[in-house]
Formats: sequence, C-alpha cells, structure tokens
Amino acid sequence: MFARRPVPFFRPVPFVWLLEKEWRELLSSRAWWVMLLLIGPLVGVSFIGAVRTYAEVSGANGVATGAGEAFSPLVGVWAPTFSACELAAAFLLPFVGIRLVSGDKQSGALKIELQHSMSALARIAAKALVLLAGWSFASAAPLVAIVLWKAYGGSAYAPELVTIAFGHLLNAGLTIALAAATASLTDHPSTAAILTLSVTVGTWILNFIAAVQGGVWERAAGYTPTAMVAEFQHGLIRLDVVLIAIALIVAGLALASLWMRLGVPVRRRTCESLALAAGTIAAIIACSFATPSWDTSENRMNSFSDADETALASIRAPLHIEAHLAPEDPRRVDLERRALSKLRRVLPKTQVQYVSATSIGLFEQSAPHYGEIWYDLGGRREMSRLTTAEGVLETIYALADVKPPVESDEEIFRGHPLAAQPKGAAAVFYGIWPALIVAAGFLVRRRHA
Repeated sequence: MFARRPVPFFRPVPFVWLLEKEWRELLSSRAWWVMLLLIGPLVGVSFIGAVRTYAEVSGANGVATGAGEAFSPLVGVWAPTFSACELAAAFLLPFVGIRLVSGDKQSGALKIELQHSMSALARIAAKALVLLAGWSFASAAPLVAIVLWKAYGGSAYAPELVTIAFGHLLNAGLTIALAAATASLTDHPSTAAILTLSVTVGTWILNFIAAVQGGVWERAAGYTPTAMVAEFQHGLIRLDVVLIAIALIVAGLALASLWMRLGVPVRRRTCESLALAAGTIAAIIACSFATPSWDTSENRMNSFSDADETALASIRAPLHIEAHLAPEDPRRVDLERRALSKLRRVLPKTQVQYVSATSIGLFEQSAPHYGEIWYDLGGRREMSRLTTAEGVLETIYALADVKPPVESDEEIFRGHPLAAQPKGAAAVFYGIWPALIVAAGFLVRRRHA
C-alpha cells in the first residue's frame, strides 16, 4: 500500500502561484538588478548637489540669512532628489517591464499558461503588481536620502513627501502600463523598447510644442508624465490628473491583456483595441472636468493666503481674463505660475484667453495693446499690465468691490534654512548602495540557480 500524501489545509489560488512565478522571473532579471544598481548613484548625485546648493542659499559661506529664511526643502531638496526616480522610470523601468512581459512569449511559456482558465487581464495584473513591488525596492534610495537629511538636522514635512512619492508611483504605473502594452503588441523586446522610447519622446515633443504654441497644446501637455510629476514635486495634487493617469494605466494594461491572447484572431483583437481606445478617450475627457485639488506644500506655494481665498470665494460673478502675451514671453510664464494657476484653484470657472500674433512676442512689443491684461467680471472691465499675484488680486478686488484682506505676518512662511554639507552621502550612494545591491544580486541568483 502506498501512503497517501497529506492534503494541505490551504491551497494557494492560481493567482498567488502566478505572483510567485513572476516574482522569481523578476529576481532573475538582469535589467531589474541594473536598475537597482544605478538608481542609488542617480539619487546620490541629485541629493548631494541639492544639499550643497541649499547650504549656499542658507548662508553656509557667510551670505545673509534672508534668502535662507524663505527657502523650502520641497523645492530645494526633495524635487531634485526625487527627479532621479523620473529618470529611472523613463530609461530603466521600461526595460524591466518589457523583459517580464516578453519573457514568456520568447520562451514559449505563455502558450502553456494560456491553456489554464485564468483570464489574460489577471495575468497582466500579476505582472504589473510584481513590477510595482520591484519599483518599491528601487524607491528605497530616496528614503535613504530622507534619513540622511534628517541626520543633518533638516526639516521634512510628511504631506510633501507623501505627495512626491505618490506622484512618482503614478509615473511608474504609466511606464509599466506602456511597457506591457508595447511588449504585448510586438514580437521582439527590442521593437517594444523602441516603441516605448518613441512614446516617451513624443510626450517631450508635445511639451515643446505647448511651450511654443500654447492653447489646446498647452492643455494637453498638462497631462503628460513630465508635467504630472512636476506638479506633484511642487506639492500639488489635482484630481483630474490622478484620474487621467489611472485611466491611462488601466487602458495600457487592458491593451496588453487583449494582445496576450494568442489564439484570438488579429482582426478581433484590433477591433477590441479600437473600442478600448475610444472608451479611454471618453474617460479622459470626462476626467478633465474634475476640478478639486489639494495643496500639500508647507509654504502653500500653490495657493493664495487663507484670507485671500476666503475673499475670492465670495465672488459669484463669472471672471474672464484676456492676456495679450505670447507663449514664450517671460511675463506670461510669471502670470501663469504666480497668479492664474492659483486663481483657477479658487475660481474653477475662470476663463483665461491668451492673445498674440507670434509665439515669442519679440516683434510685438511696439504694438499698442501688447502686454495688456483685461479683466471682465460680471460685465465690468479693467486693464492692467501687472503679472504678479498681488497685481492680479488687486485688480479683481477692485472689480468686485471687495475689500482686500490684511496680510498677517503669521502667514508668511519663513522657511527652514540649513547650512549643512552632505557628509557621508557620497559613501552611502556611491559605495555602500552598489555593494549591497551587487551582494544581494549574487546571493539571490546563486540561490535560484
């Protein structure tokens, strides 16, 4: 008689088995270990340079302390430090995702997996979850920078850090979805890599066109990964940006799952892909009308003062602004960043129209109306040439017959100056981090050999 094998009390579901299998594939991926190896020095370069610049502004070399009192760690340290994650997501993470998705197609394992009843969407979801877990390990490098900054005596505002981390997580999700879609659509990983890079470069071209042409291009460029990450790195969370990013991630993974079904005719998969694209476009248009936003920056750099926002919220009449400024005019950039972007958060129905005959405005300076900013509030019009936030608010208050609030000294952000040098950072990011990654990679690959 043969002894019966004991039946385990808990049987892992097939999805858990698939997660384990994809995790083993990730551990055996050279691309993932290369990304882990390089992200440490990338973060180190950004962090060391940011800390040194922050120290100079804070008066490390005998400079007056006035500049340091208004300096925010969000812009001075965290934005440049986490920018290394943006580079890694654009140039390193796609190869990891393509390797994980294309590996089964190249080895023939996908044909065996398709014989099971699990849906293609569940398969691609397992790969995406594993890739996000792999990205979380890579995100440990900025966390080391946070620990070092606190050791130097620096200030860290938790909502700012959470916002930046969330923004880069969304950016990584977009990259994973794009890599999964291209890897499923193409037959070879190199073709998928070229296609992914083409889409990335295309978003940069869109940003360039938006900076020159403005208008619809400028609005569309606001939803590119570069623009999205920039807003998160300034402590701003916009609901429309988050929803559109999630819609694109879901669409990319859904497209990948459609083309993973090798037994389905190409014509049917093409029709389903076109339907998916139409639904995604409709979802993006619907999400673009979401207006809520949250400013998590400690110095409220994306918002007016509480008193000004209360006064503006009392204005019920529609506001229309017509600015005669070219897209590349520095005054337009100043007006948009310092005033209008904040005004839209308080008065979402504000309409802004830019008028110019050229893109640079260099030869329009002599035109009689160039540089004028016309405000129309409930039928009352007034012109101003001021592009500062104070000038814009003063004009709006005058049109609305609202008494400007008195600014309080308590609301002024004094900053957190720190004249400290990045001691030990070079050893951590250039020595200890690579050594640990190499040692871990050797042990893991030896164990799974």
